[in-house]
Amino acid sequence: MEFVQQLVNGISLGSIYALLALGYTMVYGIVKLINFAHGDVFMVGAFIGFYSVTVFHFGFFPALLLAMAVCAVFGVLIERIAYKPLRNATRIAALITAIGVSLFIEYGTIYLHGAQPEAYPSNVLPEKNINIFGVTINSQSLLILFTSIVLMIVLQFIVHRTKVGKAMRAVSYDAEAARLMGISVDRTISATFAIGSALAGAAGVIFGIYYTKIDPLMGIIPGLKAFVAAVLGGIGIIPGAMVGGLLLGVIESLVSAMGFSLWRDGAAFIVLILLLIFRPSGLFGKNVREKV
Repeated sequence: MEFVQQLVNGISLGSIYALLALGYTMVYGIVKLINFAHGDVFMVGAFIGFYSVTVFHFGFFPALLLAMAVCAVFGVLIERIAYKPLRNATRIAALITAIGVSLFIEYGTIYLHGAQPEAYPSNVLPEKNINIFGVTINSQSLLILFTSIVLMIVLQFIVHRTKVGKAMRAVSYDAEAARLMGISVDRTISATFAIGSALAGAAGVIFGIYYTKIDPLMGIIPGLKAFVAAVLGGIGIIPGAMVGGLLLGVIESLVSAMGFSLWRDGAAFIVLILLLIFRPSGLFGKNVREKV
């Protein structure tokens, strides 16, 4: 029974990593860029959710939607200002820029807000324990899991059933051919950043409610773990990011349950090292030769 409880906790945590990993994998799939500022968009979403709840007295879902909307706009601004001018530059230039943008957001937030952490109010989501077949499950974990799954289903619908989604898949497959077919590549890339950033904003609010404490540097470790989750599933593959995130959350929860809670953060990077040694293409990826 303890194992089932840890499994539920792990899936709830993993759903947060999955939402974050989706942003990494979508951007990489289209522009072949690892957006290391993505974890900081997650942090901005957490703060927007916090101020929505404490200042404007919004409920969970209005705060979630506001954070997603603001982070979508923020993601597009980052792409237009920092990445678009480097569209044809070397990959290392874009990567260094991504790290620079990440640091700028972190320390810009510290300058505006201060370095002190904030705590989400405990009454944002009603919390009670539900007993199912002898297993005690937190209602908050279930609601977080449900919200994350709905957002992932909406993303799958957008990618496979809408005009924007078809354009994203076309640009991912061959940007030049897509441009010749009349698809606006720049607009499609902006839409990708908007969707990925909106999911990061949602993950930030969910993380804040789940862990209570937020601070301007909170995006670093979850951002890196989400990157590991994206690589685990196969970078550039959307279902892979979902599975990778959930799997990583379960691994972390089981490591903590076995009494190795100090190794919890390290477990993600051990998984990454083993993956790069034995299956560098990820669980859903294919081995493709790539010129650098």
